[in-house]
Amino acid sequence: MIQIEHLTKQYGDFTAVNDVSLEARAGEVYGFLGPNGAGKTTTIRILVGLSLPTTGKVAIDGIDVVESPNEAKAIIGYVPDRPFLYEKLTGREYLHFVTDLYRKKWIDCAPSAEWLLDYFDLAAWADARIENYSHGMKQKLVLIGALVHDPQVLVIDEPMVGLDALAQKQVRQLLREKAMAGRTVFLTTHTMSVAEAVCDRIAILSRGRIAAAGTTAELKRAANQPHSPLEDVFLSITYGDSIESADESR
Repeated sequence: MIQIEHLTKQYGDFTAVNDVSLEARAGEVYGFLGPNGAGKTTTIRILVGLSLPTTGKVAIDGIDVVESPNEAKAIIGYVPDRPFLYEKLTGREYLHFVTDLYRKKWIDCAPSAEWLLDYFDLAAWADARIENYSHGMKQKLVLIGALVHDPQVLVIDEPMVGLDALAQKQVRQLLREKAMAGRTVFLTTHTMSVAEAVCDRIAILSRGRIAAAGTTAELKRAANQPHSPLEDVFLSITYGDSIESADESR
């Protein structure tokens, strides 16, 4: 469903993404992990049509995001790392606005909207202005907006920021349900326990390149840490000797 082939993004002399290739299939949650500055958000911005690649190709369900950007965007739901909301709108007005952007009829999206509002405990706040929402409530509304039109591909950059323990559990469960329904979920997170719990496969990005990719079990075997938590494997792959040196200096 998502095909990235030899993707490179340069800003002047700086290479943010360097020859990245991956494929995220329908029916799976694909984790895209990496330390700050690794190139994750740059890759996602290209994936959702907010930035252009320097070289390489990105396609959503066979649709080239550069050659046919509107067609590709029509089947994507996107949660950015720093979402923007029109805070003078009510939650329900915002969801109407989102469905209009996707040229969907509200009558078709309303059942999904109402179910999601209830699922995330926002039904009682649906007609309140967004400016009165807490940070966590705003994050929930952004998630609902990304899901309300039932996209084939869901791209989420750090979904758990500002969410309490219950909401995080609800998000994890919902992402798995979407994958089981045949959707593609492309997820970045710094919370390794979330990645380990929900992702079918994972790519670890380091300095703009994919350093490792596979299932959690495959990553652990490749790092010779079959019984370690994903966090230890991630640190070993991305920081390597610097982690060992820090441990030895204690």
